Amino acid sequence: MRPRLDAIRECLEGAVPGIMATCSADGMPNVAYLSQTEYVDGHHVALSWQFFNTTRRNILENPNARLIVTHPRTAERYRLQLRYLRTETAGPLFERMKARLAGIASHTGMSGVFRLLGSDIYRVVDVERVPGPALAPPPPRASLLAALRSTAARIACCRELDTLLTETLASLETHFDIRHTMVLLLDGSATRLYTIASRGYEHSGVGSEIPLGQGVIGVAAREATPIRIGYMTLEYAYGRAIRAATEESGLADALETEIPLPGLAESRSQLAVPIRACGRLLGVLYVESPQELRFGYDDEDALVALAGQLGAAMLSLQQASELNEEAIAPEPQARPVDGSPLVVRHYAEDDSIFLDDDYLIKGVAGSIFWALVRDHAEAGRSTFSNRELRLDPRIRLPDVSDNLEARLILLRRRLNERDACVRLEKAGRGRLLLTTRRPLTLVEVGAGGPRPTPACG
Repeated sequence: MRPRLDAIRECLEGAVPGIMATCSADGMPNVAYLSQTEYVDGHHVALSWQFFNTTRRNILENPNARLIVTHPRTAERYRLQLRYLRTETAGPLFERMKARLAGIASHTGMSGVFRLLGSDIYRVVDVERVPGPALAPPPPRASLLAALRSTAARIACCRELDTLLTETLASLETHFDIRHTMVLLLDGSATRLYTIASRGYEHSGVGSEIPLGQGVIGVAAREATPIRIGYMTLEYAYGRAIRAATEESGLADALETEIPLPGLAESRSQLAVPIRACGRLLGVLYVESPQELRFGYDDEDALVALAGQLGAAMLSLQQASELNEEAIAPEPQARPVDGSPLVVRHYAEDDSIFLDDDYLIKGVAGSIFWALVRDHAEAGRSTFSNRELRLDPRIRLPDVSDNLEARLILLRRRLNERDACVRLEKAGRGRLLLTTRRPLTLVEVGAGGPRPTPACG
């Protein structure tokens, strides 16, 4: 019985280069090593086109080829009979291969040589095992299907977005043994992602941002496709590389309101999976590991399924929250405050907020916080409803797709992390309570006003 292509996907990871045989129109054969083979579906693979060489010329003359791939752990070899169909030079498949090739190039010391020109799509006509000895397979890993089932059960019990995010990342560690994870959501402008939750890092990075198209996460969001890298590559080390370059250039002011992205100093495996629901991009689920080739095709499949359920749960909770929001409750008795006033500065240019000289947040979350503390200071209010915030013209929430609950979670987490004397607490369904231990002094700074030097990001 012939092996199925999807049963030998581990042979396509690039750990062992493939061997490709082609033939010119006049019958001259050629054999060459191939940098990358990408599984497309059960009947197609994509091969990397990097050079206009003999292999490329032969394929354009004669579309038939043979490819030998090797299992990285057992050394089993398989021969694929291929027929060339087309070349893609942009789009999700091309970007997936480009990212993976960058990792392979870095691993092999060929970063200055390997450059993807296109993704050649081939139909797999036949697959056969090449006779020969093979090593014993490694011990089986924990079942990804069982891990997915356990995680799905935990997600199904979540009734709030905050709990959903926490349980999802905890499940990735408990059931999948993935210890470095984060969730980023798409902002209302659909041009940037912001970190809403993370696990396994010294600093959470909640509130940090990344543009679409930048690094593994940004490309996965822009192309709406999983991006997976098995080796360390500086080309896709988006956060640390960009921050270091900015600091070296002397543009320190550019970092005043930038929260550092979390991430491993030596990330050798990365996987970014879009979170989608009802045909709409909500964000990205990102995992990484210091171990090379930690995430394979099966891990990718499992996390794509998980991200689909996460997206559906997020959208459902958002809709339920909007439908079940309660009106404002009576004001609770004011809590005593003492000590020197806390200076809250708001910069209208980007809605950034500083507490004394400590940067807190910017953007939509910053405008929400400014509206809350103004009403607290000027009208003595402490309780607020999600409904009124959603309609408040001062906040300028981009549109209904921008999840207000996510912004409030982001704001609460940033205040807790900074150990600020101002806190936001849940006060019932669709309501929140603002508390402060010190009196507040509010300062509005117009566009271009000088900013304090923050203690840290």
